[in-house]
Amino acid sequence: MTRIALLHYSAPPIVGGVESVLGQHARLMADAGHQVQIVAGRGEQTEPRIPFIHLPMADSRHPGVLAIKAELDAGRVPPGFAELVNRLTADLGQVLEGVDFLIAHNVCSLNKNLVLTAAIRNLANHDQPCVILWHHDLAWTTSRYRSELHAGYPWDLLRQAWPGVRQVTISAMRQQELADLFQIDRNDIAVVPNGVDSARFHKLEEQTRDYVKTLGLLAASPLLLLPVRITPRKNIELALRVCAKLIQHFPGTKLVVTGPLGPHNPANVKYFEKLDALRKELKLDNVVHFLAEFMPAY
Repeated sequence: MTRIALLHYSAPPIVGGVESVLGQHARLMADAGHQVQIVAGRGEQTEPRIPFIHLPMADSRHPGVLAIKAELDAGRVPPGFAELVNRLTADLGQVLEGVDFLIAHNVCSLNKNLVLTAAIRNLANHDQPCVILWHHDLAWTTSRYRSELHAGYPWDLLRQAWPGVRQVTISAMRQQELADLFQIDRNDIAVVPNGVDSARFHKLEEQTRDYVKTLGLLAASPLLLLPVRITPRKNIELALRVCAKLIQHFPGTKLVVTGPLGPHNPANVKYFEKLDALRKELKLDNVVHFLAEFMPAY
């Protein structure tokens, strides 16, 4: 079992783009059988399987961090900076003991907490854990941050490719942007777009999710939905013939007929048998699906 820690300034239930992605990643990794923990300066445990570890100095809004950031933004490294970095490095080392992979989201590409950035840089000098830097935004290429950035340490940590660290970006555009900033080959940077949980996004109920999975509907393109009863006056055979034409140009075509057989006319059974025969004739067995075949109540 792989032990993974996900790190950011804050975590769910704090609302934010990176926070949302981090929470989704944690759930997916746990679903895949990994041992996952979330480390952040703000947040709380939202999943029984995924521990939340509170590390106050990881917070971008910690009073001490904000005081240091004010000095750094002005181009001054405050006297206590190195001490705080060493202390946070030690705290991280304890929290991450036994962890195989540390995935740090955005904290090594933005200047919101350079104490944390420097502490992770110290950890990257060791074999354990393996450090993956997941970049959503880049301070050095964003105009609103430029007045806060200066030549030298610790600001340069945000524009250097650290040895032995895996770089990940969320898009091909960001990949090229990071490659130019780090002056490295873009192929040395992985691209993992932010995904969408289709079931949550579309608010699909459990039965619908089962149909989507069983019938392979997520791969359909186009997906045609016919929400009608199976009765002759609906002219469903026309939909089947349309699908037979569509698959010649769009092999991913699927049609789902959601309605049951009309309940009051026994001739509807014969009509369904006619549709099934037409489906076989047109070789649409894996293209056209009648939910009436899956629901006894229909």
